[in-house]
Amino acid sequence: MKLRKVTAASAVVFALALTATACGGDDSSDNGSSGGGGDKIKIGIKYDQPGLGLKTPDGSFSGFDVDVATYVAKELGYEPDQIEWVETKSADRENALSRGDVKFIAATYSITDERKEKVDFAGPYLLAHQDLLVKKGSGISEATDLNDKKLCSVTGSTSAQNVKKDFAPDAQLKQVGTYSECVAALQSGAVDALTTDDSILAGFAAQDQYKGKFELAGLKLSNENYGIGVKKGDTETVNKINDALEKMVSDKSWDKAVEANFGPAEYKNEPAPQIGNIVK
Repeated sequence: MKLRKVTAASAVVFALALTATACGGDDSSDNGSSGGGGDKIKIGIKYDQPGLGLKTPDGSFSGFDVDVATYVAKELGYEPDQIEWVETKSADRENALSRGDVKFIAATYSITDERKEKVDFAGPYLLAHQDLLVKKGSGISEATDLNDKKLCSVTGSTSAQNVKKDFAPDAQLKQVGTYSECVAALQSGAVDALTTDDSILAGFAAQDQYKGKFELAGLKLSNENYGIGVKKGDTETVNKINDALEKMVSDKSWDKAVEANFGPAEYKNEPAPQIGNIVK
């Protein structure tokens, strides 16, 4: 009988120990919700956009979004080796924030009224425009030049549909799974142009294997204000990120990041937008 009592008591102590461990959590998985100074911060980016958010073969990360996010994290109290990069595809960005998978997202995340209903935004930190990527010397300089020509974009993207609806109704639309496929098709001559945000196009054009082969048409078919997505209601983090972005612009780190990531493509970027001016 005594043995059973001791066993029961031991079970209670063991259960309490497990509960304490669970409550304490694993510091290594902290998404940075403490507001800085934790062991890790999880940040959402794209993995497949050269010049913006790219996971390289050696496992490192590069791009303008990565540089911006690294600067912001530093201002929040995290060194680069404390950042855990999390791939956040376009369709899952709002869910990743609401679930708490990441502290914030910097992933060509255009600020729209629809998205503002689900998440809060810091920024904007870059004003991009929908544009065309074409081969140098193609003769395509306006969207209307695409009538009877092959236009490539990613399945589900609104960019190509906008071109067909508003500028070139007779364009032959080719939709594929990734922008990389579109770029390969443009290089081979299977398509005549690729359309999406000019910042994304510039990133591809700046890759070593494409330098000097492509050019941006320089059109401004839409305004895309990139913001940093934060969980809805986290005003404190939004304010801290805005402060960091303002510092990045004022100390010229923003200009250096633009030149490093887009310069090889001769990307004519807009000046840094007014931080905190959240517009559609």
